[in-house]
Amino acid sequence: MTSISRPSSLLNIAPVIPVVVVHDIRTAVPLARALVAGGLNILEVTLRTDAAFQAIKLVTTEVPDILVGAGTITSSDQARKSVDVGAHFLVSPGCTDQLLDAMEDSGLPYLPGVATISEMLKVLDRKKAEMKFFPAEAAGGIPYLRAVAGPLPKIQFCPTGGITAATVEAYLGEPNVGCVGGSWVTPSDAIRDGDWTRITQLARGVASWPKRNGMGHR
Repeated sequence: MTSISRPSSLLNIAPVIPVVVVHDIRTAVPLARALVAGGLNILEVTLRTDAAFQAIKLVTTEVPDILVGAGTITSSDQARKSVDVGAHFLVSPGCTDQLLDAMEDSGLPYLPGVATISEMLKVLDRKKAEMKFFPAEAAGGIPYLRAVAGPLPKIQFCPTGGITAATVEAYLGEPNVGCVGGSWVTPSDAIRDGDWTRITQLARGVASWPKRNGMGHR
């Protein structure tokens, strides 16, 4: 059981949600602890490896100060299994009616992935205004976010995909961006080498960014 209460908004926990691919299960817990030490108490583990579900279960059990999400949810079965291993929230790269139903039925907070106006409207029809914009850079980046802000002012996004340390602050400066998702906070070589001090330092660098207008971050 996590010591962190269920959030009312996934977008207002931290300026960056670290997105991690876990290949070696032994790295999961020290990685999570390194993020917490740096002031980041949220993590998305993508379901792209055989170790992912076990990693989620281990971290939720052994690191009570971090919210652990299951990312790259692409099926109803993955949504159900993520609940079974103790995930605190769900993230999908896209949205179908069946997938939205499964994530809603999970009872967990979730960020449905969107890249088109029609997908955004589909999610809004479900009275949900927080979404993952993916793949952010490939789908149009900041100019696209500015274009949709006018007709769809209620939506708050977590852009993910192609965002780097050099571009993150520009994204966070957009009024309809609450946070971003990215992997640069947890570099694959640092995870491979067990360089947890480096990850803590990277986490500390983004965790200190101020919140913006009570909605997201600068």
